[in-house]
Amino acid sequence: MRAWLILCCVAGLALPAAAHEGHDHADQKSLLPDRGDVAQRLPDGGVFLPKPAQRRIGVRTLPVAAETLPRTLELAGTVIMDPHRGGRVQAMVTGRLEAAGPHGLPAAGSRVRKGQVLAWVVPASGGIERANQAALLAELKAARELAGKRLARLRELADTVPGKEIEAAESELRSLDGRIAAAGAGLSGRDALVAPVGGVLAASNAVVGQVVEARDLVFEIVDPDSLHIEALAYEPLDPGQVAAAGIAVGERVVPLDFVGAARRLREQALPLIFENHAVGAGLTLPLGQPVKIQLRLASTVSGLPVPQRALVRNQANETVVWVKAAPERFVPRTVRSEPLDGARVLVRAGLQPGDRVVVDGAALINQIR
Repeated sequence: MRAWLILCCVAGLALPAAAHEGHDHADQKSLLPDRGDVAQRLPDGGVFLPKPAQRRIGVRTLPVAAETLPRTLELAGTVIMDPHRGGRVQAMVTGRLEAAGPHGLPAAGSRVRKGQVLAWVVPASGGIERANQAALLAELKAARELAGKRLARLRELADTVPGKEIEAAESELRSLDGRIAAAGAGLSGRDALVAPVGGVLAASNAVVGQVVEARDLVFEIVDPDSLHIEALAYEPLDPGQVAAAGIAVGERVVPLDFVGAARRLREQALPLIFENHAVGAGLTLPLGQPVKIQLRLASTVSGLPVPQRALVRNQANETVVWVKAAPERFVPRTVRSEPLDGARVLVRAGLQPGDRVVVDGAALINQIR
């Protein structure tokens, strides 16, 4: 009997272990990822990226070719107002703001016409001052009445009175009319804020009932079809060497015309002025926006142009691009580049003509570990 029990135990150990209910060990093994189909960083620093993964992240490559292009400098600039087509509306007196129409005060972004009354300022004058203004107006009106009577008498005696006396009386009467009109406007208690030019309100600092001081900026108007940019050159620059300029706005490069250079340094830099007059140019960037201007010079330089988005940083904070070495293998190349036109850079070292550089998806490939 004992021999029979030992034989049964040995047979049981020889059988494969059964899976628990609802679990298939073979199925679990098939769910494990195949390392040959997973994107991964290779020991040499390259990246293995299967074709399906390339399509998912939108990898796109382009071959590079050597070109001779104008030398480019990158300058820091700021969007400013066109002094010929823009304008500022400031308060002339201290007072309280009131709306100029039934629609209230115009908001930033509204279009205005030249000569349009944007708001009224009610002067904050005291009772004594208003009384003095009323007394002055009464005196001016009395003086105007006497001057009118005197002019009438002189005209009746025109045959015997010299003409210069009549002209002097007429001039005095016109002067009194102007002073009466000014005093009446001051006594009426409202000063109009008028748009000096037509355009779009770039800024509105007005609220009904707000108290403003004299010379406070209330509205700022820009021409929607005029863009002005001021750049600062910290190195000596011959204005005659400037061939063209542009700034990158998204994926688009906006060309600029070089207006001129100031003849006085500001903060140890030479101010340069650029402009663009096109439909909607003034609405491209807001006033005060810092920008990078790509200044193309008359001299040339050789290199390989690549899109700006192809450049990424590695763990050592070096500038690299990813090159397609095989259908599913990409390698990083450390490069030395310089600005070109805002959307592209010129690679001076690190690439060879014909290399297929990743222009879309480089940042995602750079994150694969």
